[in-house]
Amino acid sequence: MPVPYKLYKNTREGSKTQGKWYARATHYSILDTDKLASQIESATTLTKPDIVACIAAFLQYIRDGLRAGQRVKLDKFGSFKVGMATTPADSAKEFSATTNVKSVHVIFQPAVEVSADGKRTKSLLSGVKVEEYGSYNVDKEQP
Repeated sequence: MPVPYKLYKNTREGSKTQGKWYARATHYSILDTDKLASQIESATTLTKPDIVACIAAFLQYIRDGLRAGQRVKLDKFGSFKVGMATTPADSAKEFSATTNVKSVHVIFQPAVEVSADGKRTKSLLSGVKVEEYGSYNVDKEQP
């Protein structure tokens, strides 16, 4: 099934691309843990409670790895690491985690496949197709 998108018009005043049309991916449903566990259950010999428990443990160990300062790499999926936003200090000696580190966040880097012709594709997006779902602006102008 293709990924749906909607068209929208850039209406920001002063923008270099004001009046131009763009596409945004549309997500009309959610595949949550319960639905994912049901799908895995139907494709394997595992039970749904076992799958949910496995997912919970999986997330806990990723969290533990990130807290320990590790990059967590899952082959053919990608890797997770901690990033941070900081404010500058006048010198290394004046830098303090409590003063200068403003926030931490998770960075996800998807795994990449390289084809024979050298084209790089994110593994999770291999084979993804798109189709128009509808537009944000009703007045879809003709060029």
